[in-house]
Amino acid sequence: MVLNKDTANKTAELLLQINAIKLKPENPFTWASGWKSPIYCDNRIILSFPSVRNYVREEMGKHIETLYGRPDVIAGVATGAIGIGILVAEHLGLPFVYVRPEAKAHGRQNQIEGFLEPHQNVVVIEDLISTGKSSLNAVDALLAGNANIKGMIAIFTYGFEVARENFKKKGVDLHTLSDYEHLIAHASESGHIKEDHLKTLMEWRENPSEWQSGKK
Repeated sequence: MVLNKDTANKTAELLLQINAIKLKPENPFTWASGWKSPIYCDNRIILSFPSVRNYVREEMGKHIETLYGRPDVIAGVATGAIGIGILVAEHLGLPFVYVRPEAKAHGRQNQIEGFLEPHQNVVVIEDLISTGKSSLNAVDALLAGNANIKGMIAIFTYGFEVARENFKKKGVDLHTLSDYEHLIAHASESGHIKEDHLKTLMEWRENPSEWQSGKK
C-alpha cells in the first residue's frame, strides 16, 4: 500500500517530471518478460537528479522509522535498488547490504553482499514492484541468512493482483512511495496523457500478460 496520499502524488509528479516513467499507449514498450506495456518505469534515473533522489531518500528514511523503528540493516535488491538503498542507509546511519538475484558462481559464491549477522532486523529497499518475484527472491535469500525481515519499501508499484497475492503468501509487509493509480491520476490532471488513453492504460493494468496494444 502507498505510505500516504501526499507522498504518492509528489512521487508520481517527480517520476513523470524526470521521465523515470514513460507513458506510450499509442506505441507500447516490450518488457523482458515479453509483455506489451503502455508504461515503462526506470527508477535508476532518480540517481541522476539530486533533488529527486534526496526526496526519495528522506521519505523512505522517515517512513522506515515510523513503520518499523530503527532496523539494524538496510538491504537493497540488485541491481535497481542498490543506489537508492545506499542513500537510505547513509541517511539513517545504518549498515547496508545488497542481494543478488542468485549466488555468484565464483569466489565466495555470495548472494548477499556485505556484512549481515544472523537475526538482525532488516528493512528491504526496492525500486519497482511488478509481480514481486525478484523482490521476494531477495527476501528468501535474507531469510536463508537468518535475517529478521521487518518489511519492504519500494519507490513504485504497478499494483498487480499477482504481486499482492505473492507478498501476502510470503507474509512480507510492503509499502510504496507511489503506485499506478496515483501516477495515472496525476498524469491525466497534468496533461502528460490524453484523455482517450486513460481507458487503454486501465485495461492494460487489469490483464497485462495478455494485453496487446489496447486489446485484451
